[in-house]
Amino acid sequence: MTTQTILPVNAEGLSQLSKQRQEPTWLTENRLKALELAASLKLPVLEKMRIERWDIQNYGSSKESGSIASLTEVPASIQELVKDQESGSLIIQRNSGVVYTKLAAELSEQGVIFTDLQTAVKEHEELVKTYLHTAVKADEHSVAALHAALWNGGIFLYVPKNVEVKVPLQAVLLTDDEEATFAPHILIIADTNSTVTYVDNYVSGDSSKAVTHNGAVEIFAKSGAKVRYATIHQMGTNVTDLSYRRAIIDNDASMEWIVGEMNSGDTMSDTHTILKGNGSTSDSKIIAVGSGSQKLNYTTRANHFGKSSESQMITRAVMREEAQAIINGITKIEHGATKSDGQQTEKVLMLSPKARGDANPILLIDEDDVKAGHAASVGQVNQEQIYYLMSRGISREVAESLIIYGFLAPVVSQIPLEGLQKQLQAVIEGKLGQ
Repeated sequence: MTTQTILPVNAEGLSQLSKQRQEPTWLTENRLKALELAASLKLPVLEKMRIERWDIQNYGSSKESGSIASLTEVPASIQELVKDQESGSLIIQRNSGVVYTKLAAELSEQGVIFTDLQTAVKEHEELVKTYLHTAVKADEHSVAALHAALWNGGIFLYVPKNVEVKVPLQAVLLTDDEEATFAPHILIIADTNSTVTYVDNYVSGDSSKAVTHNGAVEIFAKSGAKVRYATIHQMGTNVTDLSYRRAIIDNDASMEWIVGEMNSGDTMSDTHTILKGNGSTSDSKIIAVGSGSQKLNYTTRANHFGKSSESQMITRAVMREEAQAIINGITKIEHGATKSDGQQTEKVLMLSPKARGDANPILLIDEDDVKAGHAASVGQVNQEQIYYLMSRGISREVAESLIIYGFLAPVVSQIPLEGLQKQLQAVIEGKLGQ
């Protein structure tokens, strides 16, 4: 059974919105073509889950909040995330548009571009046009098509050749109006031999109505570039999160993903690295905590095309109460990708008899002279460990917490940013009710 996609806007309305934003003709045409595709394409197929049963039609309409001049004006829900950022590089999106943008002067002088994507379309048109929707393509399925038609606000980051950005650039993306479309698009281009770290947080306000976040991330790492992308999603129970992340990396380039899936609502994410170049490397670290009656589907992929390319994927998930999670790891080594090495590990810890976890490691190998391996486990908290800790005077609640943190620690401890480690730890504690 397929579900007909209900379009949240018609062609005339979308064309008018694009005109109001003064978008170039090619972008308006792309949006309209994508909207047409959305009406005909099927929903994406999720492993062992029926996305057509999810509440994913709540796009609202475009509503942009007024810009802010100072971080003292930000909503209370994100004040903690932006404190001490007055001198740093930061972008804030609220609902359908970006409300705050700042790039450190020294980075601007080096040619770094860090702005909202809607501005970049006009000020850096040829650069954006070359890359936009070439990694996450509009014709893949109806969710991707709707994103290509409706995306708003967003982030554009360009790092010139041989430039090393030593301090992380950050963004906060907030949805706190359930009637507003929230579909940010992140586009990052790291030119030859450049280095950059980008960190973002997805947050929602209190909402009584359902909201759909349909987001996409596209990253392009040129030869020798090093890109680190860290993201924490901590949106509420009424937000359904659909996120596609994709990176294409060239010769000797490296891509590192650090993903904290801490939402309280149903979540689907697909984090995909295409190792196009010889000697390219990918490292993906995914942490997830599910609670309540959440439906969660996380997929991490690595596609090896380049010779001597290497990928590492680690996913650790904790499921509470009646949460259900499908964890997929897919390593694909294409014909000709000799000397490649793809490794993956998925582990799920269940804290309740009603919680469900399913780890699916998949290796697809089309070449002989390669290395590949996987490990997967799903299980309950070890009661002997709990009893041992309780025998030392520790309460059951604290004992369980220690075991959970020990389970997640191998991934959290590998995060090279101290601030992000502390933030992720605090979000985990909140999700676990500590």
